[in-house]
Amino acid sequence: MPDAPLLEFCNVNLQYESVWALRNICLSLKPGETRMILGAAGSGKTTLLKAVLGLVAVDEGDIKLFGDDVRSMSETQLFALRSRAGMVFQEGGLFDSLSVGENVGYPLLNRQTTNKNGNLTDAEVESRVRDALRFVELERAYDKFPSEISGGMRRRVGIARAVVTEPPLVLYDSPTAGLDPITANTIMALIAKERDVRNSASLIVTYRFQDGELMAGFYYDREQKELIPVGEEDPVRKKRTKFIVMKEGEVVFFGSLQELEASNDPYVKRFVKHEE
Repeated sequence: MPDAPLLEFCNVNLQYESVWALRNICLSLKPGETRMILGAAGSGKTTLLKAVLGLVAVDEGDIKLFGDDVRSMSETQLFALRSRAGMVFQEGGLFDSLSVGENVGYPLLNRQTTNKNGNLTDAEVESRVRDALRFVELERAYDKFPSEISGGMRRRVGIARAVVTEPPLVLYDSPTAGLDPITANTIMALIAKERDVRNSASLIVTYRFQDGELMAGFYYDREQKELIPVGEEDPVRKKRTKFIVMKEGEVVFFGSLQELEASNDPYVKRFVKHEE
């Protein structure tokens, strides 16, 4: 079913002694939708991403990824399930000893043979890798090593690696952390492009309110090949980006950009700010 959720959390709890990592988390994510996750350090944002992929075992609740029950799966089954999602790590998470092309091709070469992408020839892998690098405007870096490119370029390579398998869901862990505003906006523009070109779902942890503004306020136009502001007459696009604010493992806000900006909650207001 095209409108079926790709991801569902229902009453998910995880507690370390007296500290809540995740508390009564409920959310769903459909194709083409975006969820921006804001919150202070230690509020549970990255833990939530790990729970999606079964990288942490939760105490209670239901987690369904692509319709499969994450909590009931073995590690082998989870490995296959994880290969169907894309993941962009903080700082890009690239292998220093591999070239850019080899880094991007890594997910293709490590898919299980039962997967539809498990039996690609070397030429097909290279073609897919070059397509992914072209998507982030970095095909020229194919033979370079991570140490030979800038931090912003490494983030773009990380996005290429995450989307090379054309996953229906991509998870982003602070993709703009530590970047200057111009480079950060470039990264977010590529994330919006990925969402709009492939109708993929995005779950994005960020510390920058501006990241959410871009995802909610713009879309990638395939004909003009650039980001276009979402108009007031476009209710579908206006509704597909929602904001989640977390505190001590709990969701304390869920809503649209306009609702976030209008919130009077002192904690929530901390994350509604603009760069000077």
